[in-house]
Amino acid sequence: MASPHGDKSAGVKEEAAAAVSSVDNRPISTILFIVAMQTEALPLVKKFQLTEDLNSVFPKGVPWVRFYGNYKGLAINIVCPGKDPALGVDGVGTVSASLVTYASVQALKPDLIINAGTAGGFGAKGASIGDVFISSEVAFHDRRIPIPVFDIYGVGSRKALATPNLLKELNLKVGKLSTGDSLDMSPMDEASIIANDATIKDMEGAAVAYVADLLKVPAIFLKAVTDIVDGDKPTPEEFLENLAAVTAALDKTATQVVDYISGKCLLEL
Repeated sequence: MASPHGDKSAGVKEEAAAAVSSVDNRPISTILFIVAMQTEALPLVKKFQLTEDLNSVFPKGVPWVRFYGNYKGLAINIVCPGKDPALGVDGVGTVSASLVTYASVQALKPDLIINAGTAGGFGAKGASIGDVFISSEVAFHDRRIPIPVFDIYGVGSRKALATPNLLKELNLKVGKLSTGDSLDMSPMDEASIIANDATIKDMEGAAVAYVADLLKVPAIFLKAVTDIVDGDKPTPEEFLENLAAVTAALDKTATQVVDYISGKCLLEL
């Protein structure tokens, strides 16, 4: 006997599919950039001629910073975690990234999230200083939970929005991104990164991906390589040495990406 709810369930599924298709076919109008460090964000703020939001859309007292404006028909928002109130350093890492992503999506209702920033790269996987990658997939490398199913949850692997036309147009490098809350890499982290088949590593991407997936907002990840993780130089030294130049490369690519997105819908990316 057929389920008395069969036709109703099918109708709900069709309506949901139609709604998704409608969203994918609608021109992108609002972009949310999540950027961990203001050093990484400011060149884009200048390029897009954005204004700092002094009447914050965020809860009172948080250090999060939003820049906003319009560029080529797009509403552009760049949100940074801002400076730690006690120590005055950028609020890097997964906790800040997940909080600002959640709050920004709730407040700004973006059509697309772009997590832009710097990353370490693996020379053995073809990464070089200054390369800008678009990530095909993101995962964590420091959430080790050796219990069945919890282990998969800990890794938290998620696909980024597929952008085949964008990749072809801009000839960007593609690689998997692995995220952890430490700048250095312990032997256990290295084993997890290898298991993730990652080309680049950062401190925010997988956290942004988790929230984006939870709230059903498509996300892409642009990462510029500041240091070669499997190279000879100490990571902190190489990161600081290359930060300014690599941020310029990230700025250039992010601008090209936004230029390409202007006037298009998600399905056209």
